[in-house]
Amino acid sequence: MGSFPLNDLFLPRDALFLGFDSSTQSLKATVLDSNLNIVTSQQVHFHSELPHYKTQDGVYRDPSINGRIVSPTLMWVEALDLVLQKLSNSNLDFGKIAAVSGSAQQHGSVYWKNGASAMLSSLDSRKPLVDQLRDAFSTKESPVWMDSSTTAQCREIEKAVGGALELSKLTGSRGYERFTGPQIRRMFETQPDVYKNTERISIVSSFMASLLIGAYASIDETDGAGMNLMDIKQRIWSKIVLEATAPGLEEKLGKLAPSHAVAGHICSYFVERYNFNKDCLVIQWSGDNPNSLAGLTLSRPGDLVISLGTSDVVFGVTKDPQPRLEGHVLPNPVDPESHMVMLGHKNGSLMREDVRNRCAEKSWDVFNQFLQQSPPLNGGKLGFYYKEHEIHPPLPVGFHRYILDNFTGESETLEGLNEFEVQEFDPPSEIRALIEGQFLTMRAYSEKFGMPSPKGIIATGGASANQNILHSIASIFGCNVFTVQQSDSASLGAAVRAAHGWLCNKNRSFVPITCMYGSLEKTSLSCKLAVTPGDQQLVNKYSLMMKKRMEIESRLVQKLGRC
Repeated sequence: MGSFPLNDLFLPRDALFLGFDSSTQSLKATVLDSNLNIVTSQQVHFHSELPHYKTQDGVYRDPSINGRIVSPTLMWVEALDLVLQKLSNSNLDFGKIAAVSGSAQQHGSVYWKNGASAMLSSLDSRKPLVDQLRDAFSTKESPVWMDSSTTAQCREIEKAVGGALELSKLTGSRGYERFTGPQIRRMFETQPDVYKNTERISIVSSFMASLLIGAYASIDETDGAGMNLMDIKQRIWSKIVLEATAPGLEEKLGKLAPSHAVAGHICSYFVERYNFNKDCLVIQWSGDNPNSLAGLTLSRPGDLVISLGTSDVVFGVTKDPQPRLEGHVLPNPVDPESHMVMLGHKNGSLMREDVRNRCAEKSWDVFNQFLQQSPPLNGGKLGFYYKEHEIHPPLPVGFHRYILDNFTGESETLEGLNEFEVQEFDPPSEIRALIEGQFLTMRAYSEKFGMPSPKGIIATGGASANQNILHSIASIFGCNVFTVQQSDSASLGAAVRAAHGWLCNKNRSFVPITCMYGSLEKTSLSCKLAVTPGDQQLVNKYSLMMKKRMEIESRLVQKLGRC
């Protein structure tokens, strides 16, 4: 850690820093003081608190177009006023907030119509945002990260640059259906009038920042890397990919900016409506996983982070990125000299909730009882569970269950280890097959991607509060698992980035974020040991089960896969 405590770098002692997280299902806000301790937090859950949008889990699933999943853009607008009103009701002194930043679900795209900039720059503090921006968008629905309707566009863009691996080397990722570039190309091809009537395309993070500054905010370099449009080495838009995506796209995207840069001052709407200080800075927003990285990996360098949310994500930091066909490379939002490497798995918390509802009386207590009743390794029972089109592995919606014949895990090879497929498991076995399957897959792909064997794992997200799930992670990865004070690491990391951006602006140059930390044990970033891996023999047995699982998966991909 840096040798300078926070206040030695002249962060005001009474200053507050606000971080948002605009996720798939909710908008969260976390406020930190100048010692990086949580002052207050609030949340707006889209499904329950904004029911008039009629979303399910924050999205619409289009039954007429396979894989098309979108969110109503205005829902995010309305949620911003609502969460700020909640903070106001908690007696937060907005005048003390020195800087704001935010996190957002990655890859989603927002389409501002021609003339919308004038609406954005003339917001009236006497009226809610949602009433003033109803006509600001050329389409009222934003494709989000769950969307998988752009397979054809992915292949078209890959072909234009010389193939999937070339696109990965150029932009940090091969063509992925949920990425913004393919979303934009599909919009151009299927709704050309919408594309023509669009003057600016934001991603969710830059969209939310635009609301706060009352003008179009730049896309930050880290979240921009999740678009299949940015040259990962030069951190500029790639001309060849832009041309392969849609005409006139660079003008519609605007400029890129470093993650620590100032997007602008908070606009008069929020000064007059909520009493923000007019000098409050808005630091560039970024993606949810980069924001989690900002707050978490610094607290235990060298570790991997597993984020257990709507999607499950594993990520870490490297100074020598090697883009491949699997996974993603993005600039580190708080260190220009390194990159974050990341792997996403779509079927996370919603898949766990689905199995809970079917097998455990819709009760997490029953779910955990069944998980404890079923032994590790599950008697050789393996399951593949996909409620959404999966990324890693590239498999469609469906459930597949197998039993390994006479599996004990004692052997060191797969020789003679046969499996047979079954239609169903009993509830305890189903639950363990799901949990073990999710993390065996995560470990297998992190090793395949070249991530180092972790010295420890930091677990975050909603499911990180479940000790039984953490025990499975520790046993499968064979290392200690840590948790943090607040499971919502994205809004926490955004508040940390707000403080960091304020500091960089004050010093008129980039300042290493590690210089902000004195004793981390006294902050909201402190980690605590949650579980240990225990029996090393069990870890070895899981390694054998993982190899067998990947063998079965390979056959499934050949039979059913889309990529």
